[in-house]
Amino acid sequence: MLTKPEENLIKIYENSFRKHWDLEAVTDYGTTVTLTYGQMAEKIARLHLLFKHCGIEQGDKIAVMGKNNSNWVITYLATVTYGAIIVPILQDFKANDAIHIINHSESKLLFITDLIWENIDPEQVPDLKAVFSLNDMDLIISRYAKKQAVDKMTMEELFDELYPNGYSAADVNYIERSNAELASINYTSGTTGFSKGVMTPANALAGNILFGLTTKLVFPGCRHVAFLPLAHAYGCAFDFLACLAAGGHTYLIGRTPSPKILLKAFAEVKPTVILSVPLILEKIYKKMIQPQISKAPVSWVLKVPLLDQVVLGKIRETLMNAFGGEFSQIIIGGAPLNAEVETFLKRIKFPVTVGYGMTETAPLISFAPHDRFRSQSCGQVLEGLMEARIANPDADGVGEIQVRGENVMAGYYKNEQATAESFTEDGWLRTGDLGLIDEDKHIYIKGRCKTMLLGPSGQNIYPEEIEAKINNMPYVLESLVLQKDTRLIALVCPDFEAVDAEKLNQEQLEVAMEENRKLVNADLAAYEQINEVRIYNHEFEKTPKKSIKRFLYEA
Repeated sequence: MLTKPEENLIKIYENSFRKHWDLEAVTDYGTTVTLTYGQMAEKIARLHLLFKHCGIEQGDKIAVMGKNNSNWVITYLATVTYGAIIVPILQDFKANDAIHIINHSESKLLFITDLIWENIDPEQVPDLKAVFSLNDMDLIISRYAKKQAVDKMTMEELFDELYPNGYSAADVNYIERSNAELASINYTSGTTGFSKGVMTPANALAGNILFGLTTKLVFPGCRHVAFLPLAHAYGCAFDFLACLAAGGHTYLIGRTPSPKILLKAFAEVKPTVILSVPLILEKIYKKMIQPQISKAPVSWVLKVPLLDQVVLGKIRETLMNAFGGEFSQIIIGGAPLNAEVETFLKRIKFPVTVGYGMTETAPLISFAPHDRFRSQSCGQVLEGLMEARIANPDADGVGEIQVRGENVMAGYYKNEQATAESFTEDGWLRTGDLGLIDEDKHIYIKGRCKTMLLGPSGQNIYPEEIEAKINNMPYVLESLVLQKDTRLIALVCPDFEAVDAEKLNQEQLEVAMEENRKLVNADLAAYEQINEVRIYNHEFEKTPKKSIKRFLYEA
């Protein structure tokens, strides 16, 4: 347990607001809204007064659901520093799922984007005491008695009475609350069923924040473009929590992060580090780089020593500038980076690395900076914070990755069975991921326990690895490898933009996919050969963190 005063989650922000009072803290990108740490602290104080007026006590739950914006950030920090428990809900969740989470978590207040609230029937969330708009923080509905007004005007009058001389850094004094207490309940996006509420103690959040501080991923004046949803553990921990603990400046992207929007934001903000999912780099490689390096003159030059470095250097310079030019590294999380993409980026000495984590560890388990990153790994187990082991390894050393340490959850909210199933008898968290660990504690992930397939002679087949190869083939957007009896079937969603550009008809597309099958099989062992490719004309249904819901599909 992290017990030093400077390791206490609430004290981290009390100290940060005081120390960085006049620095810019958050910007709603694309608007004129920028708040300093002092302005944020005052808004948090106003919410603390609102919570008190609403009868909120330590340990009560407050839900927040909406796009990334400054009011989302303020709601989160106000809840945690008040001693209540924040319940972040992914804005992509359907209304029924959101209603279930609000009710299951026993949230008393809800802060929500107006458009999302329009799809929720107030009668289906009867235990909410009040609902507030994340657009402007106005009261939407109240179930308090009329004499207990919680509207903005009433709260402003009370605030002015409490701080007649204005709110200053000296007024930032938050409660004493142990890191052992819960800080948030994060409902997983889930690929095989209904969401589970991950009970995250303040200790787990503090562990991730301290890692960011000690490794200098975040520092005073750092700049982050927060385009990953803050309701998801990865973006929340580092683009938001760690950045603001350090005195950095977070630019919040509230729109769908298309490549066009992101590249414009990177050019303007010039971030110091970039957190991303593999999809963005893989799209850039497939759309911009792969066509360029596969052309005859360039592909020939790349085979000539020394001469190849000139071409590779220009590609690297173009990529660095596209991401703002001032970042130390791009950190990939959420899923492994495609091997071909990773190999090329390392060849051009592009500063990219891959980390590993999960919602249940808030999120980080392993990480290595780009200059110490080992190919196809996902970093080293966090020294001093986390431990990892491989359970029941096979002949190749592959088994389930199990972890324990500062970042681990307390369990699943109101779900004792799921909690018991997630931990071993000696207290290690079962990640559900298959992998191996080398002598220097680098983790290599092979796939999910639930998705691993068995070959005809009992060999382990990892469909994710095969899919990664298929996804690099021409005219492929995404794929899913399934098993029927002993045959492997690849469902392939075509890249219709590329298909249309080449004016391929259905018959020609089928021929191209059959050629892809042969090319992929040439790089696979006999027991993991694809027997058939089936064209699937729609993108696969995904969770909010863009994992394919595999359980919906069968061969």
